[in-house]
Amino acid sequence: MAPTIAMPSAETDPQSHDQNRRHTAEEEAALRRRNEELERELKRSLEREEKMKAELQKTWNRLRIAEEAEERLCSQMGELEAEAVDQARAYRARMLALMDQLAAAQVQLQSSPSISISLPAFSSF
Repeated sequence: MAPTIAMPSAETDPQSHDQNRRHTAEEEAALRRRNEELERELKRSLEREEKMKAELQKTWNRLRIAEEAEERLCSQMGELEAEAVDQARAYRARMLALMDQLAAAQVQLQSSPSISISLPAFSSF
């Protein structure tokens, strides 16, 4: 039989048991540090998320206000356009009435032999 070297087992060697305990304690400490680091990162992430939610809400409110303002402006522009059309029609009607009066006056002047005044001719619109 070949010679064998006796190795003390971890269960019976107190030095090995202390190393295992230290190694386990170091792993636990590393895990705690990593856990704390992850918790800090999570907290920062949640804070960023809250800031983004607040910014999104502000933007949403500004958009809603802008849309309402756009609707009011469109309504006002429609009213002004209708008013402008009414004024243009009234102006045209007044011009036609004045042209008719002027034409009638010209006819009277031309038919009257005593007054001879020449007025320029107007064309209709």
